Amino acid sequence: MKEKPTVLYDVPGPRARRRNVLYTVLFLVAVAAVVWWVADSLAAKNQLEGDKWEPFFTDPRVWNTYILPGLKNTVIAAALAMVIALPLGALFGIARLSDHAWVRAAAGTVVEFFRAIPVLILMLFANAAYSEFTDVSPETRPLYAVVTGLVLYNASVLAEVVRAGILALPAGQTDAAKAIGMRKGQTMTNVLLPQSVTAMLPALVSQLVVIVKDTALGGAMLGFSELLASVRPMSANYGANTIASFTIVAVVFVVLNFLLTSFASWLEGRLRRGKRTTGAVVGAEAVEELARPGEHPPEPGDRQ
Repeated sequence: MKEKPTVLYDVPGPRARRRNVLYTVLFLVAVAAVVWWVADSLAAKNQLEGDKWEPFFTDPRVWNTYILPGLKNTVIAAALAMVIALPLGALFGIARLSDHAWVRAAAGTVVEFFRAIPVLILMLFANAAYSEFTDVSPETRPLYAVVTGLVLYNASVLAEVVRAGILALPAGQTDAAKAIGMRKGQTMTNVLLPQSVTAMLPALVSQLVVIVKDTALGGAMLGFSELLASVRPMSANYGANTIASFTIVAVVFVVLNFLLTSFASWLEGRLRRGKRTTGAVVGAEAVEELARPGEHPPEPGDRQ
């Protein structure tokens, strides 16, 4: 049977296939060379020796003194930021869909302002503000600053996620609510938000993972004793095992984020089985499209 041509992809001929094989081989050789160079450089500096890695498997003080306390602070900061940012983001996301222009404008200004500022700068400003205008002790000030910066930035991003999730629902949901006499507040809380939760989950989880990782900025710039900040004292007390310390901390971050995404996947499946979704899914592209400056969101009842 003659193969049907495709508009999006042309089947490569013999020369193109040979060229693709050659490019693949050259790429693999280049990757292998880079890996060999990195391994050789680490070996020359004694970073791959067994005694550099042994403390993580034989000495519980490494975990009890450095890694677990750092992990605890990371989880505390991330959890506080999530608990505060999620409802705040939902509030601003709903406000951007208000019938009142002044509410939409005010919410949009706040969201766009904090989305435009890097989270590290927000942390630094918050730390300076707490130092200048409050009586927060120097020991707890880094935690306050990290949580504040994470909340301000991620609440503004989550506001766009919520807005995108609501606008992803079919217009018939709003029309049906209006037909039975529901007010807009009732429609939002009883019809639109419950159904949009599942559509928003992928984007929400991505942002929650970002929150966990961004806690490391507080350790780098504010002296916050989070997980990544434990690398320096570990390396200083265990024979300059910098690579081993970074590797173990990276693995802990991977496990922590994997548990978060696994729980979210389980929750999403449970919600879908409960038929609380229309099947729509909100990704990063939809959020960015809705978040373009100068564009006003359509009303939920105006969607086609």
